[in-house]
Amino acid sequence: MKVILLQDVRGKGKKGELIEAAEGYARNYLLPRKLAAPATADAVNTMNLREAARRKEEAANRAAAVAAAEALRGKTVRVAAKGGAGGKLFGAVTGKEIAEAVKAQLGVEVAKPQIVADPIKTFGVHEVRAKLGYEVSAPFSVEVVEA
Repeated sequence: MKVILLQDVRGKGKKGELIEAAEGYARNYLLPRKLAAPATADAVNTMNLREAARRKEEAANRAAAVAAAEALRGKTVRVAAKGGAGGKLFGAVTGKEIAEAVKAQLGVEVAKPQIVADPIKTFGVHEVRAKLGYEVSAPFSVEVVEA
């Protein structure tokens, strides 16, 4: 019996897949527990439309990540911080502050978790990497100046 999985089923497949299941397994286990739905023509068509929409959205998100990477690559962002003697900062410049500076100075929306850098604790120029998803990343510089 052909069924469309509504949830991930261990050993059978992932949500949204069309699988061939034994008649008894489908009728007595998958269907009553709402883990699957019968693969009627309408259900298969709906599944295909959802998959096409998901692929289209994923392509748009990937294109946005590539555009953001191009906007970031090779740029320098300035972050002002308070510091003490010897070029050391009071505290550190974190990913959150870097993300806010990128948005303010370059107009690129980057989330805090996407910034890959250890907390910066000294003045100067530091290399930082932004992982934007879909295996797209962009290196850029952060210049920490005294406030």
